[in-house]
Amino acid sequence: MESVIIIVFIVGYLAITLEHNLKLDKLIPALVMMAVCWAIVALGIDSFSDWFDSENHGLVEGFANKGHEAKMHLVEETLLHHLGKTAEILVFLLGAMTIVEIIDYFDGFSTIKGFVTFKGKKKLLWMFSILAFILSAIIDNLTATIVLISILQKIVKTREDRIWFAGLIIIAANAGGAFSPIGDVTTTMLWIGDKVSTGMLFTYLFIPSLLCMVVPTFIATFLPAFKGDISFDENEVEKPKNQHSAKMLYLGLGAILFVPVFKTVTHLPPYVGMMLSLGIVATFAEIYSRTKFSLTDFDSETSDLNAHHSPVHASLSKIEMPSILFFLGILMAVAALESLGILFNFAESLKQGIPLIGSEIEGTKVSDLVVLLLGVGSAVIDNVPLVAASLGMFSESLDNPLWHFIAFSAGTGGSMLIIGSAAGVVAMGMEKIDFFWYLKKITWLALIGFLIGSAAFVVLREFI
Repeated sequence: MESVIIIVFIVGYLAITLEHNLKLDKLIPALVMMAVCWAIVALGIDSFSDWFDSENHGLVEGFANKGHEAKMHLVEETLLHHLGKTAEILVFLLGAMTIVEIIDYFDGFSTIKGFVTFKGKKKLLWMFSILAFILSAIIDNLTATIVLISILQKIVKTREDRIWFAGLIIIAANAGGAFSPIGDVTTTMLWIGDKVSTGMLFTYLFIPSLLCMVVPTFIATFLPAFKGDISFDENEVEKPKNQHSAKMLYLGLGAILFVPVFKTVTHLPPYVGMMLSLGIVATFAEIYSRTKFSLTDFDSETSDLNAHHSPVHASLSKIEMPSILFFLGILMAVAALESLGILFNFAESLKQGIPLIGSEIEGTKVSDLVVLLLGVGSAVIDNVPLVAASLGMFSESLDNPLWHFIAFSAGTGGSMLIIGSAAGVVAMGMEKIDFFWYLKKITWLALIGFLIGSAAFVVLREFI
């Protein structure tokens, strides 16, 4: 039965990676895969010999000898456990997405356009790379990419020039998301799963991530594409349409940055702090918009009238629910593999089959080569299930260097192919960037940044 579940997972995963060819939204195979995997677990529970205890990170002793009722009770408990952990991530993402949409409602990101007072391509490249690096650490790499490419379209009129800038924005955004607990979905998963802490994540990954952004950008400044000036009329740049744009931008970004502080002080799950931040931002949004609106007032005629004027309601309606449902499906599907001990056994075989590279660091027995392959793999397939699988495979403690290396590798490795990260996929859609153009022009830059950042991490961890 284990082989059947693995086949279902592989088929579902192929459907996800080929969503553009199949013209099928990836959330559909993810949800079907999740439901089918758990259905097979429930129906064939008596045929399974192993069961994985997520809390103790080990196989349940004597599982094969337990009765049917006892096994089904374990299934229900495990399913509820994984649903709770997944819900923590999804609620956190919902809060962050809503805050970003509220900022956008007030045209807050247009404030960034005012920073552009020059025409040199090299200066513009450095500005966008640095902004992508910083913004992605605050509002996540996907949103940062959307925001910056939208601004780029207002400034750089020639598409042939824009796609070069977009390629470097992808690299910088993925690098910036790696060192922040709120900068990338996979890093957020490790943070919420108590595998990395905010302080140590920054300590381990800031320099590698910075190098991963700086080196490709520096090399790119010598390329012909970034020589000369752009055709740019400062009067063409739109001014903020709302008088509260700058206020909402700084308030929203500050509220998101407050979340790690809240978790550190209270030791509560991150989604609690995110809900507090959302409540504060939403309060100011309602005050600034001067409308009265109740989230619970959905059945009155006035609700429909106010819906077009309330920033909270408007922002909630723009949230990408397909992405949320995709994460639900893929994380719960991986949880099914974890629960049967498949990932745990696979990790053990990896540890024995691949020799160690370098010395053993604080009990880390996983080869650096395995983690580097994880980064390469994240460029081909989605990094979310890869990191979700690593959570079930390895049992190292909080802030073990292994988790930080996984965060860096999975976060920045996706830059090597345009389909390898959410930032790349959205840039591909916004600018119609060709897969093979990116492979020829940008991949080698991303690979250099990835390798230099990885080497910097390996050296840095010896001194931490």
